[in-house]
Amino acid sequence: MFLVAGLGNPGEEYSLTPHNLGFLVVDRLAERHGIRVTRKDSKALTGVGEIEGHAVMLAQPQTFMNLSGASIGPLMEKHGIELGRLVVVYDELDLPWTGLRIKTKGSAAGHNGMKSLIQSLGTNEIVRVRMGIHPGHPIRDGAEFVLAPIKRSQRMELEEFTGFAADAVRSIIAEGVEKAMTKFNRRAPGLNIEEA
Repeated sequence: MFLVAGLGNPGEEYSLTPHNLGFLVVDRLAERHGIRVTRKDSKALTGVGEIEGHAVMLAQPQTFMNLSGASIGPLMEKHGIELGRLVVVYDELDLPWTGLRIKTKGSAAGHNGMKSLIQSLGTNEIVRVRMGIHPGHPIRDGAEFVLAPIKRSQRMELEEFTGFAADAVRSIIAEGVEKAMTKFNRRAPGLNIEEA
């Protein structure tokens, strides 16, 4: 079974913030594949179903971002999910808005949810879908920015962006991570931000 974990913060006030893109992608996958993400399990909301003929568990940790590992680690252990079948989706300030990068390993690059996960699993060899949120202008306070509501001007692109990321996850499950990287890794046009 695959485990697709979207990182975010529980609570209505966080639902449309950059830090909750992982949750939004899980919502898109759930909607498309008829999976209800309502079951409480290991401090997460989960749902089990099928994507492209593969058994998949979708999860939204309810621990708050900085403690994501405290939910995903026990969830994997409980259900016997192998590390190679974990896909983590989260926001990335080092990538421009709507840029997307699938990676198979690497540091947390300052992302506290990923840091918690790496610590919990004891490895950084985790398949992840990183969704760019950098607005293309200097940010005074990164922590404040990721928890502020997504700007109205960006909400138009949000649907396409979360759909694109959901397609990337589906491709990882159906075709493998290498093929998905070739198809889906993209930079947003016109922005040149150093990659982590």
